[in-house]
Amino acid sequence: MGKKKILFDTRWIGEHGIGRFAKEVRDSKLTIQDLKLPWKPTNPLDTILLTIYLIFKKDIYFSPGYNAPFFFLKRSIITIHDLNHIDIPYNSSFLKRIYYKFVLKRACRKALCILTVSEFSKKRICEWSGRNADEVFVVGNGVSKEFLINHPTPKKEQILMVGNRKKHKNELNALIAFYKSNIPSSVKLVFTGSITNELDIIIDRNRLRDRVSFLGTVSNTKLAELYRESLFLLFPSLYEGFGLPIVESMACGTPVIISNSTSLPEVAGGAAIIVNPDDVEDIKDKIEKLYHDAELQNKLIEKGLLNIERYTWEMTRNKFETIMNRYI
Repeated sequence: MGKKKILFDTRWIGEHGIGRFAKEVRDSKLTIQDLKLPWKPTNPLDTILLTIYLIFKKDIYFSPGYNAPFFFLKRSIITIHDLNHIDIPYNSSFLKRIYYKFVLKRACRKALCILTVSEFSKKRICEWSGRNADEVFVVGNGVSKEFLINHPTPKKEQILMVGNRKKHKNELNALIAFYKSNIPSSVKLVFTGSITNELDIIIDRNRLRDRVSFLGTVSNTKLAELYRESLFLLFPSLYEGFGLPIVESMACGTPVIISNSTSLPEVAGGAAIIVNPDDVEDIKDKIEKLYHDAELQNKLIEKGLLNIERYTWEMTRNKFETIMNRYI
């Protein structure tokens, strides 16, 4: 196969999650042509419109997100970060389930190859689609530069939760565990994002209004500041394809409590406290243990800083380039 350009779907580029992944791999050394289309990749008609657009192109189409054309898959490479919408049905609309079943699964089977971000996600993609494991590549994620600027920040009496209020983030159990924890009442629980009615009711019922706050949307710079000044990150999610907050927090020198589910133990690499996310008492006990044990905090900080050496955007780009060079 002669050398071809990569048609990079830049519509995914942003500052968080998939957007950050797209932005970072776009900075590779490969010959890339930006594919800029006037509709969003999440548009229900994207599969059809993208297919029509690719009729007139002969290069390799690359999607850093979940979208795919219906035809021309033999010159397409797609990224599937996780199968959240398959494995957590309440996170998925009817249209998304149809899309995954009839478009994305077919794309998984027919595309040149699949990229993903963790061994957990690779295993699930292979189980779900039947794709050969040799054609699904783990490229990982990296820690962005905002979280690597290591200057001393005084700790505040606060525990941080980073999330988007989706139910699989398990924030209700976390909030109840925080309420039950035998820690000083001066310790606050700080959420990024906005409050929901469900959490608001629990906060009122347990008189936590003075101890819980929601900060809305925050920039990466602000998020890094929050990590650094927090005692630890509480991240007992039920499902993650990777879990960027884990490595971001570790990079900022802040310990982490995670759940024992999906990709989280893999990404944490033995450098976090692990809880059963369905067991409020276990979450409560681990909050108390980490809060009261300064020696444990320091050990986790040291282990965390070693663990993040496995996750750099340079490493992700190098893997991306190696894979792409097989097909162009």
